[in-house]
Amino acid sequence: MVNYCGLLTEKNEPVPLKQVEVAVRVQGHVASVTSTLQYENKEKNPLEAIFVFPLEGDAALCHFSAKIGETELVAKLQEKQKAKEQYDDALSSGRQAFLLEECEESEDVFRLSVGSLSPGEKASVTLSYVTELAVQADEALRFCLPAVLNPRYDPQDSGSVPQVTSSSDGSVPYTLSLSVHLSSPSPISKVESNCPLEPLKYLNTEKTQATVSLSPGHVFDRDVELLAYYSGAHQPTAIVEVGQPNAKSGSLMGDPVVMLSLYPEFSAAVTSSLDSRGEFLFLVDRSGSMGCPMHNSQGAQMRIESARDTLLLLLKSLPIGCFFNIYGFGSTHNSFFPKSVEYSQETMDQALEKVGAIQADMGGTEILSPLTHIYSQPCLPEHPRQLFIFTDGEVWNTKEVLDLVKRNAFCHRCFSFGIGEGASTALIKGMAKEGSGHAQFITGTDRLQPKVMQSLRFALQPAVKDISVKWNVPKGVSVTPLSPPINVLFQGQRSLLYAQLTGQFAEATDGSLSVQYRLGEQSVQNQISFSVKPGEETGLTIHRLGARTLIRTLETELRTAQQDEQEGQSKEEAECLRKRVIELSVQSGVSSVLTAFIAVHAGSAQSVQGSLVRRHVPTPRVMASRRIMYQISDENCDDCYGDFEDAEFSLEEVLNPPQPPKDLLLQLISLQKATGSWDLVPELAQVFGKTEEEVAKQTPPQVDSGLWATVLALLWLYGFRGEDEDEWQFVAMKAVSWIRAQKGGSVSQCVQAGNTLLGCQVQQGTLGL
Repeated sequence: MVNYCGLLTEKNEPVPLKQVEVAVRVQGHVASVTSTLQYENKEKNPLEAIFVFPLEGDAALCHFSAKIGETELVAKLQEKQKAKEQYDDALSSGRQAFLLEECEESEDVFRLSVGSLSPGEKASVTLSYVTELAVQADEALRFCLPAVLNPRYDPQDSGSVPQVTSSSDGSVPYTLSLSVHLSSPSPISKVESNCPLEPLKYLNTEKTQATVSLSPGHVFDRDVELLAYYSGAHQPTAIVEVGQPNAKSGSLMGDPVVMLSLYPEFSAAVTSSLDSRGEFLFLVDRSGSMGCPMHNSQGAQMRIESARDTLLLLLKSLPIGCFFNIYGFGSTHNSFFPKSVEYSQETMDQALEKVGAIQADMGGTEILSPLTHIYSQPCLPEHPRQLFIFTDGEVWNTKEVLDLVKRNAFCHRCFSFGIGEGASTALIKGMAKEGSGHAQFITGTDRLQPKVMQSLRFALQPAVKDISVKWNVPKGVSVTPLSPPINVLFQGQRSLLYAQLTGQFAEATDGSLSVQYRLGEQSVQNQISFSVKPGEETGLTIHRLGARTLIRTLETELRTAQQDEQEGQSKEEAECLRKRVIELSVQSGVSSVLTAFIAVHAGSAQSVQGSLVRRHVPTPRVMASRRIMYQISDENCDDCYGDFEDAEFSLEEVLNPPQPPKDLLLQLISLQKATGSWDLVPELAQVFGKTEEEVAKQTPPQVDSGLWATVLALLWLYGFRGEDEDEWQFVAMKAVSWIRAQKGGSVSQCVQAGNTLLGCQVQQGTLGL
């Protein structure tokens, strides 16, 4: 296995990339992004600059151009092998050329080659893409500009993956500026970021348009995340976009395309009654890179520590009667139990003891093997399998993993969590999509626990079955879906559908889409109406997103066909799909794994003189501060994040770093029993800021100490940690169920006395009692 960490060029050698400028235009649920990269050759020889960088996994890259002096070159999409040959021919003849291609192993990584920059010459490269914005639980729209590309693990050591060059200290020798223009049908209330921002500036009195930018001097050491808040983000919407005027009628780019944002409406009876059945499998990354911090800021929690805290919370939140198991993986994998066990006090205690001992000590990130093992295990009757995967996502064999998850989608739901900066969006989102689940990303100072609890709520919801979609359009109009069939619906979560509209469009004609499905014993139908006739020309964002969606579907079908071909099946299907992907990519201008953007500067009469020198441009990666590697080998260091970094720390500081104060919420949750109750012990009293004697003294007459302790725990949660209810709601539900099952003792007396003891004012009804 080869890992490329740090600059590969000689020490203090200049890097030709000088500046990155990014302009983002947010319109509703989508964003258009334009990045301009400024290059300058300050060396004595002509250069070729290689830059391997990340993009969002579902971005549609749709434009690439270069400017040398006053000459602008607009790149064209071509079949990838032809584009590479053209690029190589240009460089060998001394001409300037530019090549932009998607990584074959993972669709969220791109490789930019800037060839034959003469000494003293400057060049700017511009690339544009469009992307969907994820809707968060608090109704924020999330935009992420990926910056961090940590070295990724190649389990087969194939040597074919892109050479990732990363700076060793998280910083890079070029600057970033980013500006954002937002427009919304409803007022924009605020914009938040994990990076310092200039104040939000409104452009009109209705506050439906605004601009914001990164503060000057931004350190380019992390992914840039923006959260935009405006009312109506969770409302169903339908947008019809007119096609290209000069495109052929009947083609994707020539016809109108509709984008529908759907939000299923579940009844209160369904959302309030969570299923206690299920087989819950937790697959935890224990590779070496999980020993790195969540972010580069001081005091950051280690990724593996965050995973341990989350497993504690999950184990305490599981319902009595379910089954569970916990797997760890790295270069190998293991499990806490030989097979899934029934959830009880005994099995929970056994698992918690093992959770406390897990470390990032299992080497490389080999995720295929444990997934294969899990899928080989028979499912439990009446207990739907729910798979939770926690990983920093630093692997190259992304598509192989996704194909495996898809082949087993019928037997489970997959909930994936990308931990830390640089997690592969293609892997994390892809596993959730193919496994009919939900994806979450935990970056910067995000807490993993509330996001995991949201996914647990989804997992405990009854699975939506028999989903069907019916289009209702006027006579003379036909619909060609561009999105794959819907296979999962969750309360409050958006589903996006794209479709091509073909035919004759009369004035003011309306259409609709109906989604029918079965939820438990109920048959449900949701409907959204839209105008079939498109409005004025507004660009091609929706067309390109629709094309990207269809291209990704075809690429998956192509991989399946190629696997069948290796097993002796016909080659015709694979070749037909290959041609269709290339044709659609070139027609729409959206890149694919089979195409690449190529631009050659043919206008220069004089060839570049001198031997061409290659320079690898570094990307940021997360620092592994306070970490010592005692044994550095392929078996225990998957990503080799650097040994003895941050040498200003003493050995004593590194071996015994200052421990952050224990989270009182996690301390209280750790003391809860599997049944939902608490015992009156000194550690519980400590959470309340009391001694055990002080708490016991206030016990109401003839009340069991367990009931008293459990009511106090509920009062403390509601009275002092109400803002964290997303994390402890299942813990509280179990406690309430246990209290209701008890006979004897006055709950009202306990609530009254507990409020007095703790100094809070929580009503009994608030507790659900």
